[in-house]
Amino acid sequence: MLSRRGFRVLLLERERFPRPHVGESLLPASMPVLEDLGVLPAVESAGFPRKWGATMVWGKDPDPWSWRFQETNRRYPHAYQVWRSEFDRILLDNARACGVEVREGCHVAEVVFDGKRAVGVRCQDDAGRVGAVESGFVVDASGQGGLLARQLGLRQWDSFFRNLAVYGYYSGGKRLPSPDENNIFIEAYRHGWLWNIPLRGGWASVGAVVDSLAAQEEIRVQGPAAFLQNQVAQAPRMAELLTPAQLRETPTVVKDWSFVCRPMVGNGYILAGDAACFVDPLFSSGVHLALMSGTLAAAYVTATTRDADLGQAAGEVYEKLYLKEYSHFRELAKLFYSSNRTADSYFWEARRLASGDESLSPRNAFIQTVAGQPPRGYERAVLGRGELPPDFYHSVAQVEGERKLRRDRWATGRERLPGSTPRLAAQAGLERRPVFSDGEFQWGYALTTPDHPEGIECSELVAVALSRMDGTATVGQVIATLQQGSNPSQQTWIEENLLSALEILYVDGAIAELRGI
Repeated sequence: MLSRRGFRVLLLERERFPRPHVGESLLPASMPVLEDLGVLPAVESAGFPRKWGATMVWGKDPDPWSWRFQETNRRYPHAYQVWRSEFDRILLDNARACGVEVREGCHVAEVVFDGKRAVGVRCQDDAGRVGAVESGFVVDASGQGGLLARQLGLRQWDSFFRNLAVYGYYSGGKRLPSPDENNIFIEAYRHGWLWNIPLRGGWASVGAVVDSLAAQEEIRVQGPAAFLQNQVAQAPRMAELLTPAQLRETPTVVKDWSFVCRPMVGNGYILAGDAACFVDPLFSSGVHLALMSGTLAAAYVTATTRDADLGQAAGEVYEKLYLKEYSHFRELAKLFYSSNRTADSYFWEARRLASGDESLSPRNAFIQTVAGQPPRGYERAVLGRGELPPDFYHSVAQVEGERKLRRDRWATGRERLPGSTPRLAAQAGLERRPVFSDGEFQWGYALTTPDHPEGIECSELVAVALSRMDGTATVGQVIATLQQGSNPSQQTWIEENLLSALEILYVDGAIAELRGI
């Protein structure tokens, strides 16, 4: 994306592709980015199994249940289960085709700073040659290795999950019954949960997510292969799928991997993908977060090198947008863990939210996420399958009840809208700041409220209308002010667009009151 914008880009890659990598299960939310990159045809022709949803043993019901993407995503009803070695090579080759200079087998040892500004890197190729590269900007996409996170001490570990994963690859196993044969299969069991991702050629990626502290000694004594096979044996449906299968190589162990880095943006550098944050893999969100942050990072670098003021402000917005998406998956993963009742053990008890937990407040950010955001995958399906503390259900019911009341009030009072007086929510503020639109950051406006500290992006028309809402002007007066000097068709367009925006803001609570309806 940066090369397409005219930048001279050097990509230093430690490995030589193709190389193995975990994280094979994609989400439909990644499809638009792959389409924009121009690689979707290559991904489609690679023969990767199409992933239509997920099948889980999770919640209060011991029987498997399935969730299909088409229930919430009509445009992209499926994703793919990819061999990452091939999928990542497609992305790397596409970068080359777009003009990026790619050096494989080149390990970056450190980022070089001049004072507080990143000005390049020191690196070494696999022939042992050491060198340095000067650059106007450094993008750290070093994954969970976290080059800058380690160098600057940026990483903050997540205290809730405290998990460890042991994963490997099997061949010759069974598939789920049709039509779910290409679904990711997740099974909760006594000591955690297991994933099974069906891959091309009869292979499967299989991993166990367990408590980090409890499992480390067992792995040391048993070895990773015996440990993984013992976990599979404790999950009856997973064991059945893998009974005829063969574990093809020594499994890999990854521990303590849920984290976030702060700050994600600095003078002359930015962190993207897993280098910036990683959340528990329950929702297969890693590739989605990486692609999303890559898109935002390209827009940020463009902004900061062409407009210093815009770039400085865009850095804050980049971090807010990335953390909002990260938090969406993190908080819903917490709900998933809390809702499971298929097994009783230390693992599950330590990860259940207690009744009275402050995070169950109806005005907490994750409640707003559940109630107001479109699903990226199958993550919200568990709300009807699990058992959560009564406080949570009360909170969701309260938020959604308030929204229904406001929606009904708007519908029944629509004829009286022109004479009604809007009042913004307490502590609401209109900010001029960068907004992400059409692949780049541009100056725009956002309405911030206690429920939406990250801001609700507004068009200039809506921003001007909000600035006129002083508690005395009616909706009709605000519209009339903005219509001045317009022809009849423009006046109609202004009125329709403002009323549509006001309805959204009123139902959401950003407009606290419409006196007179």
